[in-house]
Amino acid sequence: MKKIIFAVLTLLPSLVFANAGAVYLDKANYDLSDKASLQRGAATFMNYCAGCHSTQYQRYNRVAADLEISEELMKENLIFTGAKVGDLMKSAMSEKDAAKWFGAPPPDLTLVARVRGADWIYTYLRSFYVDPTRPFGVNNVVFPSVGMPHVLEPLQGTPRAEFVTHTVDGVETQQVVSIKSDGNGEMDDEEYDQTVLDLVNFLVYSAEPVQQERERMGFWVLGFIVIFFIFTVLLKKEFWRDVH
Repeated sequence: MKKIIFAVLTLLPSLVFANAGAVYLDKANYDLSDKASLQRGAATFMNYCAGCHSTQYQRYNRVAADLEISEELMKENLIFTGAKVGDLMKSAMSEKDAAKWFGAPPPDLTLVARVRGADWIYTYLRSFYVDPTRPFGVNNVVFPSVGMPHVLEPLQGTPRAEFVTHTVDGVETQQVVSIKSDGNGEMDDEEYDQTVLDLVNFLVYSAEPVQQERERMGFWVLGFIVIFFIFTVLLKKEFWRDVH
């Protein structure tokens, strides 16, 4: 009975979120073995995200080693705060200033891929649209009333939404049916989607840097268990042969 209650409590938040938001997430086909994608994602993060967000459970030199980036290249092109290459990856923005400008400090993103999921991040970064009623002039389909500017707008261009109006019990509501860029960004739609995917790839890596190593080790562990099981069965038969 306790196991059933635990399972229900574990699944309930995701079910409520799915039903309440009614947002269909696009699949993020990331590849942690693609070093070039991870490097591009790291560059995008440091240039567009690190001004506000930290990944404070990572160190620059560990990221450089895992992504096969030289420490000199990391210092010259990816560290903008004057931090040392062995320091934690913290934003230069103080929490006091962040609270003043945004209402609350932007969250640390080290574990965001584990908390939200890769598909959520991928869809979220492609779901901003112009909304003059919001403080930063944009809203988001996945995260309505988001308190964050569309920092990747220079790359995507200005995204504008098309709406469909529904009337339920006399109350009109609008639903976003599509989002299209005005074409004034540095990238076309395909290039922007790839850039977002690279960023998601980097954030998935950030959430668990040892994931691939853990998976490789897992095969060896399973192989050892199988071999050990065979020897255990043979040993058991040897011991019990004299008993019978």
